[in-house]
Amino acid sequence: MATTDVIKRRTSNPSALHDLGVLILRISIAATMVHAGILKAVDFPSTVQFMEGGGWKSPTFAAYLVTATEIAGGAALLLGLLTPLAACGIVAAMIDAWAVNVSGAAVWSDPFNVPFLVAFAAAALLFVGAGGYSVDARVFGRPRWPGAVTIPLFLVAVAAAVTTWVLLNGANPLHLSTPTT
Repeated sequence: MATTDVIKRRTSNPSALHDLGVLILRISIAATMVHAGILKAVDFPSTVQFMEGGGWKSPTFAAYLVTATEIAGGAALLLGLLTPLAACGIVAAMIDAWAVNVSGAAVWSDPFNVPFLVAFAAAALLFVGAGGYSVDARVFGRPRWPGAVTIPLFLVAVAAAVTTWVLLNGANPLHLSTPTT
């Protein structure tokens, strides 16, 4: 009887369902990012080699940057801790990952890949917040953050991705046809 009362109370509260949906989104993005970061960390020489083969300047620095961002951002999202900042880093990293994926072919050959989807999901979390089941809500009293925080952080994410790409890669990732090697 007590269990059904809890279920009725939770499902009749639209905020609880919203918080549950945001929690599910946070867990999926966090798991994706932590997994990707750990894979890079476990075989770091291959990560550096991949960056070097992709034309990245300072491939070791770039590999550290993406590995740390994926692990730290994913862990923070999992907890719902400083969600806009964590999502900002993930958006920036995934924009660059998307650029890596589309730079080897015509941009429309595979534009909607995993980094593309993760970047958009992280951007959604940046704007809607971590929800009620998060450290942000429990410690800071902020299940979502104001636009004065989220909008500038979204712009920082895009600027960081573009700046990182230009400074550490330098190649135009968008091609109308497959680039010649």
